[in-house]
Amino acid sequence: MAVYNVKVSTGDRAYAGTSDYLYITLIGAKGESQRTLLDNWGKDLTRGKTRSYSVQSSQPLGDLLLLKVEMDPLQLLPEDQWFCSKIVVTTPEGDVVLFPCHQWVSRGDVVELRGGPALKLFEETHPVLLEHRRKELELRKQVYQYTTLAEGLPKFNSFKEITDIPRSISGSTPKKEKVFSATERKLKRLNNSTKDWKDLEDLKSVFRFRSSPLYEHSMEHWKDDDFYGFQFLNGVNPNVIRCCSQLPAHFPVTEQMVKPFLQEGSSLHMEMEKGNVFLCDYKTLDGIPCRDYNGKKLTVAAGLCLLYKNPKDELRPIAIQLQQQPSEENPIFLPSDGETDWLLAKLFIKNSDSIQHQSVHHLLNTHLVVQGFALATLRNLPSIHPLYKLLIPHFRNTIHVNTLALSDIRSEDGFFNQSTIGMAGSLKLMARAHAETTYSSLFLPENIAARGLQSVPNFYYRDDGLKLWHIVQSFAKEMVDIYYPSDNNVSRDSELQDWIEDIYTNTFLENGRSGIPQEFLKVEELAKFVTMVIFTASAKHAAVHNGQFDYIGWIPNNPMMLCRPPPSTKGRSSMETLLETLPNQATTAKLLSPICNVCQEVEDLVPLGSYPERFGEPLSRLNLAAFQGDLAYLSEEITKRNSELLLPYEYLNPAQIENSVVS
Repeated sequence: MAVYNVKVSTGDRAYAGTSDYLYITLIGAKGESQRTLLDNWGKDLTRGKTRSYSVQSSQPLGDLLLLKVEMDPLQLLPEDQWFCSKIVVTTPEGDVVLFPCHQWVSRGDVVELRGGPALKLFEETHPVLLEHRRKELELRKQVYQYTTLAEGLPKFNSFKEITDIPRSISGSTPKKEKVFSATERKLKRLNNSTKDWKDLEDLKSVFRFRSSPLYEHSMEHWKDDDFYGFQFLNGVNPNVIRCCSQLPAHFPVTEQMVKPFLQEGSSLHMEMEKGNVFLCDYKTLDGIPCRDYNGKKLTVAAGLCLLYKNPKDELRPIAIQLQQQPSEENPIFLPSDGETDWLLAKLFIKNSDSIQHQSVHHLLNTHLVVQGFALATLRNLPSIHPLYKLLIPHFRNTIHVNTLALSDIRSEDGFFNQSTIGMAGSLKLMARAHAETTYSSLFLPENIAARGLQSVPNFYYRDDGLKLWHIVQSFAKEMVDIYYPSDNNVSRDSELQDWIEDIYTNTFLENGRSGIPQEFLKVEELAKFVTMVIFTASAKHAAVHNGQFDYIGWIPNNPMMLCRPPPSTKGRSSMETLLETLPNQATTAKLLSPICNVCQEVEDLVPLGSYPERFGEPLSRLNLAAFQGDLAYLSEEITKRNSELLLPYEYLNPAQIENSVVS
């Protein structure tokens, strides 16, 4: 009789425990153990606890290959799930084998877990494991399939409802009743209102029961030019601004126009040579169709905004043109124009920025792209593959949240349908932007350099982002080097090649001009791509997601929809014009409700670097510990810096960055 000690760990998350019956069976090279009920004195499978059990076999099993977990389907109690984090088996010979799980198990499930070190396909030797590997991917390809959301966009997952998604990868807690906040109840009451806002004080009542220091600052200072410019660097969309060394021909700003707003004795040409002039160009919106509103077609401003960094290091707008082509009906607005003329011009630029932020930089470049990485990983890399172990924590809940978002995308009352361009326009905008994506633009250091933003002061997104990028890069390179000690290891890994081909085909739509790789031949190439995947799924999403309530909660600061067309002349506006331009109460509620929902605290936050235990190899564990130490040090550095700032930048603090796209 051979006795195996089995330690079973239940995850430390809400509703992880269960009272149902669980059975395990050990499968070795020389046979199988008895099917064993996990049953000790007292409660067994409770949240955050590890319990020990004995599993017997009539003879030694040899090398352990698989571990089978089954939940009894015949229980009469209400449906229950169990979240298993890992199972560790000690053999009679004293060998310790880790079987990572990190998934939900439901009644009737039969889950087979692989143990041992991470292996590539060409390293497998046992026929049983080769067959298990083949069947695992075969089943996954049946479950995780692609569908088309819209032409020109990354392929979407094919799940119709979130209940169709396997619990093994959702990572979410079981459903529970939603508790609505006072703010959400207020927004719900406004949903059917046809009233416009009487004044800005009336608008302030929306978030009476919820606030943050940056939201309060946005509400009080949204008119200020220095705060307006600051947000292009450190708000929710730091992705458009670039250094301007030469004005576009279709943006005829003259020296005389902007001279009053520059340093005394200087000129626009001189300031451009010094690197003090910046441009936000929304040409991607040019020609994008807009939606109907009250029987009329809305208009989006595919405009240009020129900004100047003054000697106080304040970034201020100094000229705005609201459409691409200059004309008498498309004047250049200046800070010296009437107060409401200038406010309206800034408002329409912010409308364009907000639309581009939510459609392109948030939904497309994080949610949809990361989902593509996730689907390719699930379809092409088995659970024992080193890249699966490394990357799967960065896809927790991504497919789940995207499937939830699909109903909003298709809904007439959905968030994107409330914007100036509506959902149809958003899909066209995203397709246009995706076609223009380059491989280089996905890498933060190259992106920052291409936009000429290496030395602009007070650019905390750049400062924190580059430090974070280099930490992730060092971690990814070390992990890749452990499992791919030579270029030959990379080129021989057929599953890896299938993975990148899947991403090239289904996420980047075989766009050869983009420079996206179709294969990997070198270790360096693979490490670079893995760095980008981890950064995109965590930090890049955090930068465009976490500040939404702070900067979008006050609608005049970042409006997704404006009711009137952009001004075509000067001197005819008033504060009443501005109020009529802002969305009415119902549209405001429909735009703010999702912001209110997604910006709540995450119940089961998994911060960047908090990897579940999947790697048993000592070198990998040491590298993980070093990664966590580097992140903790950066977190302390950012916290200290923020304590000295009037407007702290917290969105790339590793302690507040989710490991994956979860909301």
